[in-house]
Amino acid sequence: MKKTALLFFLLLSFIAGKAQIIEPVKWTSKIEKKSDTEYVLIFNATIEENWHMYSQFSADGGGLPLEVEFNNAENNFEAVGKAEESETHKEYNDIFEVEETFFSNKAELKQTIKVSNPDNTIVQVGLYYQVCKESCIQGENLFVFNLKELTSQEVKSFEEIIVQPETNKSEVKDSSPATGDDNKKKDDERGLFTIFIIAFFSGFAALLTPCVFPMIPMTVSFFTKQSKTKAAGIKNAFIYGISIIVIYVVLGSLVTAIFGADALNALSTNVIFNIAFFVLLVVFASSFLGAFEIMLPNSWANKVDRQADRGGIIGILFMALALAIVSFSCTGPIVGTLLVEAASKGGIAPIVGMFGFSLALALPFMLFAMFPGWLNSLPKSGGWLNTVKVFLGFLELAFAFKFLSNADLVLQMHILERETFLAIWIAVFGVLSLYLFGKITLPHDSPLQSISVGRLFMGLLTLTFTIYLIPGLWGAPLKLISGFPPPMHYSESPHGFGGGGAVVSSSEDTKLPKGAKLGAHNIIAFEDYAEGLAYAKEVNKPVMIDFTGYACVNCRKMEDYVWSDERIMSILKNDIVLISLYVDYKKELPESEKYISETTGKKIETIGNKWSDFEITRYKANAQPYYVLINLEEENLNDPVGYTPDVEEYLEWLQSGIANFEK
Repeated sequence: MKKTALLFFLLLSFIAGKAQIIEPVKWTSKIEKKSDTEYVLIFNATIEENWHMYSQFSADGGGLPLEVEFNNAENNFEAVGKAEESETHKEYNDIFEVEETFFSNKAELKQTIKVSNPDNTIVQVGLYYQVCKESCIQGENLFVFNLKELTSQEVKSFEEIIVQPETNKSEVKDSSPATGDDNKKKDDERGLFTIFIIAFFSGFAALLTPCVFPMIPMTVSFFTKQSKTKAAGIKNAFIYGISIIVIYVVLGSLVTAIFGADALNALSTNVIFNIAFFVLLVVFASSFLGAFEIMLPNSWANKVDRQADRGGIIGILFMALALAIVSFSCTGPIVGTLLVEAASKGGIAPIVGMFGFSLALALPFMLFAMFPGWLNSLPKSGGWLNTVKVFLGFLELAFAFKFLSNADLVLQMHILERETFLAIWIAVFGVLSLYLFGKITLPHDSPLQSISVGRLFMGLLTLTFTIYLIPGLWGAPLKLISGFPPPMHYSESPHGFGGGGAVVSSSEDTKLPKGAKLGAHNIIAFEDYAEGLAYAKEVNKPVMIDFTGYACVNCRKMEDYVWSDERIMSILKNDIVLISLYVDYKKELPESEKYISETTGKKIETIGNKWSDFEITRYKANAQPYYVLINLEEENLNDPVGYTPDVEEYLEWLQSGIANFEK
């Protein structure tokens, strides 16, 4: 399916009530030769402060991801993988309920191509993207590269494919404000701190498994008895703890070095990766639940044990390595999950993650060696350790479906929609509740005469969470787990089953005017300008044109927080005719309706292109949201407005336009 040819980027701002067009993104490009058949195309963007442009790998269902399209690749050259990106930011969008990935201040793309036709010297590349602040703008830029002369040229129109060999290479100048770099550094620090905290508690969870917990008194006793003095015992235990940290940090460093700082970040939105990780987590969960044990070869443990007998610092280091190998059946699934999740964040996150994990694992050994009397306060090993392991198994199983959901969202197969996902979680946590209450036993469980108070409280907490999930099947937002299940629109009943959403009966549907649909809050809306205008003339009402987009965050905010006001909703339902024109609608126009814009010189090939061009041509703006009130002669009733989160201000704007219509 041909990708949308999005209009070049413009920004709408209002000065004395009039629209003004500016460009929030400036592009430069250059080309580098790697070999006789391989070239690197480099694109650099300088983004104005407070604006952000979405990455190729931004989650589906949020802002429009950046796309790189080759216009003359067939039989001439091929792209080698996806374009490499400079560092990006991640932020959860509570409107679309997805984690978005975007660039701030500047962006760089590096696309390697391999030439198969030596006679072809021209490479045409189109970049399609969305840049947002209070408004969102769809951007398009076409670049033409001359392989023979190693030059590049930015072309504003698809019909303007003119190569100028004399053109010099575009060089990149870093014009990012210092404040942008400071903000990025703060975002990165917050992300790494989150990884550290999650990893630390993961290490604590691993500590409470039957493979690790019994090792604490055994190891501490060994150091205190074998050391000549108490101080020597404390020193050896401290070295032992440091050795544990070193082993896991080295593991995190190896992952970063082997895969690169950002390689797994790119994989995090890859379908194959998400499916593979889903399978891996199910295997880990099965192991925790007692189906089988994941163990490293016994020969590894035996060899390491022999080295531990050497004594000294080297011997202590091998003792720590022996702990890591022997406890692998319990710690392996946790470490594996943590490593991939941390690595998907890019940078040094795997190192930070392994440091947090190993610190939680090592601290008890050091502290109990320093204060041996504390050992008496430790609970005895027993069946409760296996309960912890099983509990972790259920959590792994629940989280596994998040990765399967990611793959389904990318493919848009609608196999794991929101209701299905929640039904699976309800089943998983419901069975976990029964397990904690002792109603279900698993292979490694000890006979249970009664349950402890701690297990009872954990069971009640899990049962409460299970009950909390159930209303989500009927459209409840479930903000507590926001971001885990698929978004509301990716469901069998996007507006809530039986809850007054957009699902209407056939009898209600017949009451809708021809060409109209039920939009936000069941407001009747037209998605075609001519049909909406014709209906407005029929009922003698003013028209509100709503230039919007499916991936426009602030459009949804206006609908959720401003249009939901009873006074405004009443006006939109009763006093005006609403025409919502989606500028990012990718459906192609019939061939007879495609044209070249006289304003921009762009090809208008999709319905979204058509409405964008209409906004630019008539109103000299293309930001969304953008609201225009007109009369039946298509004249403005007042000045158009953009994103207006103030309910009273927006209400006053609506009322003034309607008053002018009635004069």
